[in-house]
Amino acid sequence: MSSRSNFHQADERRFLDERGTSASVAPNGLNPATIMEKAVRERIIESYFWKEQCFGVNEADIVDRVVDHVSCIGGTTGTSQKPTPFLCLAFKLLQLAPSDEILAAYLSQGGEKFKYLRALALFYVRLTRPAADVFKTLEPFLADKRKLRRKGRAGTQLTFVDDFVDDLLTKSRVCATSLWKLPQREDLEDVGKLEPRTSALGDIDEILDEEDEQAADADDDGKGESGKDDKVDDDDDDGANGGRYDGEDRDNDSDSDRQSFKRRRRSSGASGDDSADDQRRDQRRRTPEPDSESGSEPGSVSDRSRRR
Repeated sequence: MSSRSNFHQADERRFLDERGTSASVAPNGLNPATIMEKAVRERIIESYFWKEQCFGVNEADIVDRVVDHVSCIGGTTGTSQKPTPFLCLAFKLLQLAPSDEILAAYLSQGGEKFKYLRALALFYVRLTRPAADVFKTLEPFLADKRKLRRKGRAGTQLTFVDDFVDDLLTKSRVCATSLWKLPQREDLEDVGKLEPRTSALGDIDEILDEEDEQAADADDDGKGESGKDDKVDDDDDDGANGGRYDGEDRDNDSDSDRQSFKRRRRSSGASGDDSADDQRRDQRRRTPEPDSESGSEPGSVSDRSRRR
């Protein structure tokens, strides 16, 4: 005969008053009545949702409660730290302790209508199942990209099922609940409890090697293009300098032409001055020289008086 009663207890506080002594321990060896902190448990049993919606509920009724009332995941919200319906139903699952077949039925439900039921089942598995079963159950749902609302003290934000699963596998506290520490996956692989995980992307080592090779090829291509650009720049500089030098040569040629033209003008001016000097000399020769004694010019008054 099973130790569990076939009927539901009417007194919901009995589970807490007995502190789980009348119930079997969880598969991971923890007491389901003490998995959540005492302060969180007290807020849950004092909440209106727990008193109204979680009384006399069995495993089948959990589906209806999730579909009708759960619109976000989370622990406690607001300054009063009010527990969310998600957290209240998770605590109810700790009290009900559903079997693996029922959890598999919860997880198999798809679509937008049952995404919070799947999230609730994953959260319960993380709280109560051994490490190897946690990895085997949660890792396939890392490919679930459905959107979830996460509600906390800071407000409501958007997340995804795969992000929630990753938080369950890596973080120590989720939804106002301290999670028991999982061993490393590599340690479970070493003892033979888990097979090496194959990523949906393929072999991670090969992917990393290909990325390194692509990065090296990109660096080589960048260096080659930079060398070509430098050569083109040098040619452009040489062309610009050559054009500048040609301009300077043309300026020098024009300067030399102007200087030679000035020299020709000077030489032509000097020859003109020489011809003017020759004309003045010829004129002096034709003009008679004055008398040296009197110093008077010919044809003057003194000369005419002497002739008389």
